[in-house]
Amino acid sequence: MYKVNNVNINYINYGNKEGKDIVFLHGWGQNIQMMKMLADPLSKENNIVIVDLPGFGESTEPTYDWMVDDYVEAIKSLLESLKIKKPILVGHSFGGKISLLYSSKYEVEKLVVLGSPYKKEIEKLSLKTKMLKAAKKVPVLNKLEGFAKKHIGSTDYRNASEIMRKILVNTVNYDISSNLSKIKCPTLIIWGTNDEAVPIEDAYELEKIIKDAAVIEYEGCSHYAYLERLNQTVNVLRSFIGGND
Repeated sequence: MYKVNNVNINYINYGNKEGKDIVFLHGWGQNIQMMKMLADPLSKENNIVIVDLPGFGESTEPTYDWMVDDYVEAIKSLLESLKIKKPILVGHSFGGKISLLYSSKYEVEKLVVLGSPYKKEIEKLSLKTKMLKAAKKVPVLNKLEGFAKKHIGSTDYRNASEIMRKILVNTVNYDISSNLSKIKCPTLIIWGTNDEAVPIEDAYELEKIIKDAAVIEYEGCSHYAYLERLNQTVNVLRSFIGGND
């Protein structure tokens, strides 16, 4: 547990300490377990850090209504405490938005975003509902009894605390498009063509904005494309990350 701005941040750090530093950030209403399936196969060669973002999992809630920038600074502080200077960031959805903004401000070796929103959401706060519906269609989650119910949607708008509701509103209304041209690191954008939460068109817009970026489409997959094709995602990441220099 790491404390910053009166918030306790729960994280796990495991794997090969001599390898590359890969930091995984989960989506809204989720926790460490949602990224662990992706991280575990990479842990033999790499140093893995998975974070419970403040307000989720075993991390405590922020004491005021954080902006995405506050999450970025909290992650930066945590990584500094772990002596990680130039991480490889892998972020899904909300965690991807944090990763994008982090990469626009600080040094990052490589970046992987998985179905990550970055523009202001025009629709009402229906993103959570769409993500929950999408999750029910993901075979790998359906196989694990109670997994989706336990790890997704634990904090949606209706049952969230007042602070987390405000943070959700801040998050969906925060457009970081103008920051993204500052990202210099190689970036991989993995997206499902049937993502109802964040459309595939956004992936290609993102590719145009970021200097060194490429999109990988998962045909027929949802907002949880990285889990629907878990083995493929692991292989893609392994290839993209590469070995030690």
